[in-house]
Amino acid sequence: MAKEQLALQDKAFTSVFWSAIERFSVQGGQIIVELVLARLLFPSDYGIIAMISVFIAIAQAFVDGGFSNALIQKKQCTNIDFSTAFYFNILVGLVLYIVVYVLAPFFAAFYDEPLLKQVTRVVGLNLIVSSLSIVQRSKLIIELNFKRQAFISFASILVSGCLSIFCASIGWGVWALVLQVFVYNTLTTILLWYYGKWKPLFLFSKESFNMMFGYGSKLLISNLLQTIYVNLYTLVIGKRFSSTELGYYNRSSVIAQVPSYKLTEIMTNAMFPIQCQLQENVEQLRRSFIAYLRMACYIVFPLSVSVAILSDSIIVVVLTEKWLPMSHILSILCFAYMWTPVMAANNNIIKVLGRTDYFLKAEVLKKIIAVLILLVSLPFGIHVICLGLVLYSFVDIFIITYFSDKVIAVSLMEQLKEILKIFLLAISMGGLIFCIKPFIHSCWGQLICGIFIGGCYYICMSRLLKLTELSYIYSHCIQFIKKRR
Repeated sequence: MAKEQLALQDKAFTSVFWSAIERFSVQGGQIIVELVLARLLFPSDYGIIAMISVFIAIAQAFVDGGFSNALIQKKQCTNIDFSTAFYFNILVGLVLYIVVYVLAPFFAAFYDEPLLKQVTRVVGLNLIVSSLSIVQRSKLIIELNFKRQAFISFASILVSGCLSIFCASIGWGVWALVLQVFVYNTLTTILLWYYGKWKPLFLFSKESFNMMFGYGSKLLISNLLQTIYVNLYTLVIGKRFSSTELGYYNRSSVIAQVPSYKLTEIMTNAMFPIQCQLQENVEQLRRSFIAYLRMACYIVFPLSVSVAILSDSIIVVVLTEKWLPMSHILSILCFAYMWTPVMAANNNIIKVLGRTDYFLKAEVLKKIIAVLILLVSLPFGIHVICLGLVLYSFVDIFIITYFSDKVIAVSLMEQLKEILKIFLLAISMGGLIFCIKPFIHSCWGQLICGIFIGGCYYICMSRLLKLTELSYIYSHCIQFIKKRR
């Protein structure tokens, strides 16, 4: 039993490692591309893309339909299951593109932005392109083959990024951003088909469809509610304020999500198929849940706090001074999003155990409260709207832990107790960086010193507090390196 658990831990670490490489290859490449594009484009260009992303994101939620998670959660998927999901995804993608194409003039009229009509119809093509690769990506996740996904992601971001930078340099403006997304999705789909080594059968199983739809439909509605909620802010800000202010909010949200959503996504993608293998071993699954929760918070908390404290320096170095007005928005959103690991861990465990009905009930309740918070904060400006997001994050945690406790028997108080030391350590590290920052006048100096001193403090205090996450990361990194010599 001990050997099996050790093997599972090694598999989990390897999966997280390559999942991290895959995400960081995209995010690292994207950051470099963004750094260059921010110097060539204007906040209003990003604002236009943010306007249309609302409708595209909602449509994209329908394309997957929760079938990806259904395939991963099912213990033994057949080729009939994969083929059924494949044809369903394509059909939905085509239908939704037709809807988006027809509604494009109305989107443009809603925002009073004529350019949105053409932009919407081109960006909408991504719905069809992405629908062609959902099954291939799901198969790689089931196989825990994040190494191949890492290569595909890196190649796609490299090509699409270079093309978008070239187009921005010759004056394409917003179309450079449109091209980047389309080329990235197209190349990713082509490579997934080439390396996936899977071809659909000419079969569609009603039984298989009903099984996946029964599991995935609740996730679809839940994901749809989450997508609408997340993009509701873009919709409201874009309608009430200028495209420049929307650009500030959009970029702040993207940067704030790098240490929270993106890193959490890395671990969630890797842990979900592994935890699905433990469905029948509740005690081991419970230990896995707590370990995942602690590890995710241990990594995300200090990064989010650091970005919040060093927001103005990061903006000047990465995006130039013309983006500086968004520094306070970025700081607030970092504190709002830093709780993502807690939400994600609880969401994940509910899906692993197949209780998508709980997942849906939680989403409905959370989003009702979320909309009320948005409506109350809206008249007071963007900064208060962002503070509303901080409040919502605690509402989210309270509700989702209520439902996860029903399936895994780990209460909110137990979870908070597990991560309390990590949270206090991250906050104290942020306080140290905040105190040092005024004595350094250079933005580069603030970043370098803040990261170095904050990192050393976090590591040393982790050892002093005997946090097992540090030793776990260190030992498994050494083990991983030795195996590949």
